[in-house]
Amino acid sequence: MPKLQSFEFWQSTLKEARYVVAPMVDQSELAWRLLSRRHGAQLCYTPMLHAQVFVRDSNYRRENLYSEACPEDRPLIAQFCANDPEVFVEAALLAQDYCDAIDLNLGCPQMIAKRGHYGAFLQEEWTLLEKMITLANEKLSVPITCKIRVFSDIEKTVQYAKMLEKAGCQLLTVHGRTKEQKGALTGVASWEHIKAVRVSFAHLSDVHHCMEETGVQGVMSAEGNLHNPALFEGRSPPVWEMAEEYLDVVQQYPCSLSYVRAHLFKLWHHTLQIYKDLREELAKVRTLQGMAELNRQLKQRCQEEMAQQEASEKDYGGLPFPHWICQPYIRPIPKEPGTENRQPSMAQVKVVCVKRALEDSDGASEFLSKNKQKKKARNPYKNFSMDQKPKYIKCEQCGNPKGTKCVFNLCRGCCKKAAFKATADCPGHGLLFKTKSEKAQKRRTADTNGQANGDVSGNASGGD
Repeated sequence: MPKLQSFEFWQSTLKEARYVVAPMVDQSELAWRLLSRRHGAQLCYTPMLHAQVFVRDSNYRRENLYSEACPEDRPLIAQFCANDPEVFVEAALLAQDYCDAIDLNLGCPQMIAKRGHYGAFLQEEWTLLEKMITLANEKLSVPITCKIRVFSDIEKTVQYAKMLEKAGCQLLTVHGRTKEQKGALTGVASWEHIKAVRVSFAHLSDVHHCMEETGVQGVMSAEGNLHNPALFEGRSPPVWEMAEEYLDVVQQYPCSLSYVRAHLFKLWHHTLQIYKDLREELAKVRTLQGMAELNRQLKQRCQEEMAQQEASEKDYGGLPFPHWICQPYIRPIPKEPGTENRQPSMAQVKVVCVKRALEDSDGASEFLSKNKQKKKARNPYKNFSMDQKPKYIKCEQCGNPKGTKCVFNLCRGCCKKAAFKATADCPGHGLLFKTKSEKAQKRRTADTNGQANGDVSGNASGGD
């Protein structure tokens, strides 16, 4: 059967899915996907899988994809991060029988993606991406899709999308933020960019508004889904209701306890600001039964609070709903280092609240993480300028930092392959394939000579 292309693929295989749960590391596991599907999600992604690890580690394949195969969990797209066309295709071939499409992650903006040279940090390497998509489109029996972030320039974003489409991408998910928009600086998604190509939501009304405004076929939710799995139903149920249902699904489809704990922290986020003792208990609990008991306690306290609250009382502490209702979490505006105890002026508040003003007029990003802000507060003279950090020369094959003393001018991973293939040494990386081979050869020669000498001695004795 020929592979379906673009719109036919969306209509037939994906069943015209409009409500999509995003790929989320350690958060979009099978149990959460099934819960989301019960409440309106029509398409889900696996958490991001590392292509190189997927190829070499059978346990990783089993634990992260093979063991989660489930008829109820379709349509499903498996997402990979990769920076090598051959490795990406090899991983995709191992996964294609367990999903409906393979997605290349070109949207991850985190530091681990920068160090690993994948995700949004590949968006300037069009030649490499074109090769990866083209090869995958030729070799795979399922369609190839991409999830991207935008450039500040709309026209460049459009050209980027066209390049991926021409290379063979059958479905494109556009995250309307640049790779600099993350954490406390996430800001709002640019629908202008999405519309130009042709997404993140807190309420179902946002979803419908985006579809009408941009003309897209579907929308993807990440954090909105984590705080309210019933988002696509247009409901905002009590947090204990969603937690109880999720724990029931986990009983049937077990997953790591750390995943469950993270989901409960998200669902209960606003309520745990009130009942801080339950936050501490949730951090320490070690069983599903213990988590179910905490959910029962949280439900009981919230219901008691509801009974005491007057019907006319509408003060929700700045939240759109009472804290026990599933609702989005809005990240607080980042504070300038050293200003925690100072009251900002109205002019300062107005400037800080403009979420889209993420860059200075010269275009240079000078934002610090929370940890760096704390360090800066302790030591105002500490310099975090990237310009003064050591510049690493890239490996000629994969783009990771190369070893400074490598005889092949490669990173350790690529050097190991090259040295093994050439039976050579690389003292800089501590690889001694040639030395070990020579020692093994000497041992074999010595053993052969020893056996020969023994045979000669035996023959001589027999002659006497």
